[in-house]
Amino acid sequence: MSKQIVYSEQAPAPIGPYSQAVLVNGMLFVSGQIALDVAGQGDIQAETQKVMENIGAILKAAGLDYINIVKSSIFVKDMNNFAAINEVYGRYFPAEPPARETVEVARLPKDVNVEISVIAI
Repeated sequence: MSKQIVYSEQAPAPIGPYSQAVLVNGMLFVSGQIALDVAGQGDIQAETQKVMENIGAILKAAGLDYINIVKSSIFVKDMNNFAAINEVYGRYFPAEPPARETVEVARLPKDVNVEISVIAI
């Protein structure tokens, strides 16, 4: 098994003992991304956009793109934001979107409103 840590300066540095992403045997596991520096903190679409940009930066560091994502997990603080998150998220997958689940949670790191993790090949 070959294991490589993937890091991008264009995405937030980990705030704990984890890596932004780990590449193992051609599969990239991207840790949950949040929007740390968003001008419109609390604006769910701005947060989702920043999260997706963070994911894109990490994918690029691994030589991949959104088309390579096969699975994503979305964690939201308020399921009432589902449609707004979907609107932004969907722009990144105009065809053949990945498998996904969306789960409402009580709280997220740094009190953000959305966190997304992905697996890409």
